[in-house]
Amino acid sequence: MPLGNGKPSEATELSLPINEEKLSQLQHSIGELSSQQLAWVSGYLWGMSQANSGELSQSQFPTAESESVVTSDKKLTIIFASQTGNAKGVAEALEKQAVSLGISTNLLDASDVKGKSLAKLSHLIVVASTNGEGEAPDNALELHEFLQSKKAPKLDKLQYGVIGLGDSSYEFFCQTGKDFDAFLSKLGAQSFIDRVDCDVDYDAPVEEWTAQALSVVQEQLAVQPADVVQLPVNQSTSTVEYSKHNPYQATLLTNQKITGRDSSKDVRHIEIDLEDSGITYQPGDSLGVWYENSSKLANDILSQVGLSGVESVEVDGESLSIHSALVRHYEITAANPQFVDKYAQVSESKKLLKLTENKAALREYSSKTQIIDVLATKKTKLSAQQLVLMLRRLTPRLYSIASSQAEVEEEVHLTVGVVEYAHGGDIRQGGASGYLSQRLEEGGDVRVFVEANNHFKLPESDDTPIIMIGPGTGIAPFRSFLQERESRDATGANWLFFGDRSFTQDFLYQSEWQRALKSGLLTKLDVAFSRDQEQKVYVQHRLLEQAEEVWRWIDSGAHIYICGDADQMAKDVHQALVDIAVEQGGLSEEQAQTFFNDLRKNKRYQKDVY
Repeated sequence: MPLGNGKPSEATELSLPINEEKLSQLQHSIGELSSQQLAWVSGYLWGMSQANSGELSQSQFPTAESESVVTSDKKLTIIFASQTGNAKGVAEALEKQAVSLGISTNLLDASDVKGKSLAKLSHLIVVASTNGEGEAPDNALELHEFLQSKKAPKLDKLQYGVIGLGDSSYEFFCQTGKDFDAFLSKLGAQSFIDRVDCDVDYDAPVEEWTAQALSVVQEQLAVQPADVVQLPVNQSTSTVEYSKHNPYQATLLTNQKITGRDSSKDVRHIEIDLEDSGITYQPGDSLGVWYENSSKLANDILSQVGLSGVESVEVDGESLSIHSALVRHYEITAANPQFVDKYAQVSESKKLLKLTENKAALREYSSKTQIIDVLATKKTKLSAQQLVLMLRRLTPRLYSIASSQAEVEEEVHLTVGVVEYAHGGDIRQGGASGYLSQRLEEGGDVRVFVEANNHFKLPESDDTPIIMIGPGTGIAPFRSFLQERESRDATGANWLFFGDRSFTQDFLYQSEWQRALKSGLLTKLDVAFSRDQEQKVYVQHRLLEQAEEVWRWIDSGAHIYICGDADQMAKDVHQALVDIAVEQGGLSEEQAQTFFNDLRKNKRYQKDVY
């Protein structure tokens, strides 16, 4: 029986078997309770109602010290394995919906779960995102390992469901969700609903799966909908929370190119005004940016498939022109394997059909090709409805925040690498980076929200030394780290490894690092400019050159951070660290891998890679 605050409507008053005075007293009593406390109270009151009807004895009432059969047996546990916050957001929404249906619910971070305790659960839903090359998120590493070990308990009394979140452009799509499904099944648990594997535009499939799953849970836990009394929430006392589904309309203050005139790269320093929003963030968090697509690109796509742009389509119950829909609601820049496969079937392009027979080749082609160029493979007329059914829904782009609020107050800064390249006689741009760098003018409105990242955070102790490895735009969070540490007067040593193509053209925030070195805020700075000499040099080479001191820092408790490219850089840096542990620490290769895995579990080795 979920409870809320506020005065009931006339219709609600007529349906409630309680007078206004008692209702007011009840609302006053529960006004400060959290959602989990409300869920417990819900079970408690339900138990009392059954006891009053003779179905339970007085000894079965739940108390503050020990839950009764009602709340222990009739409970849904939700565990989230989340790296950037998406899985956590899905889990929190799932919890709210479950509580609103009268289901007693317990929401847990995977890092807080003791593996053996799963044997005590009756119903479980796991929401799991996939990190890197099919790896479990940092907060789920221990649970993921435990369920594969000989210590894992039999779970033959457990009913479960799994939501997997991922990106089908990658080889190991939703691998963590698949892993948890396999682990639980092998331990004897029974799935009460088939696992759902969701792509980047996961809202609709998650909503559909959630409705089905909670319907089953309600039935199996014998939750009676008639017993649920939904009281209206007093909106006047609530504060606005900005999120992916409720972004804040901010203002673009600054768009400054910070690479040189002759650089082969275009990197922008972006400043956004958050004044009066109440939005707060921490170093290591990301900013979600909702962007609009290029109107010209939308027109080019429509022309390619024989549409004028005025044709009507329905989006979220609203009738829009196909042109407006493409600009505001669909991903029309980067291709993906599903789009290529669907267009191959409709167009009957021999080239595309051959690609669909090889998943690796299909992924590689999709990652390097924009939608307009896939369509050009074989010109084919499509209806407006056919086109939108092939496209993914637009999703916000997440950027690592490059500022500390202790320094910039009601602003947020980003370091944006513009995706731009020539294709024939045309210029291709990335959707979000093109929007921020080219189409959005200073003073213009941009919809944003903060995505907390609890797995990329400064050490709790300001005395702890840190090693930061961030080539290219991976430098962004380390700018925020140093601003934060300076504001705190932190005494911990700071070592930065930065790399890019050219010293004269691509040394991002060079003057800031030089000032930090001079002031002593930055203890050490090692740089690698790959194209300034005949033999290319990268950040992993600088690490190996400093192997003895790097190991001394690690051995003295330093935290290690890597930000930037996941495909190559992060792997090469990790291997360099392993080689240092073998060379300087006397570990075997296997021991070194275990050593850094343990550092990850202890939050001493953190990655923000993409």
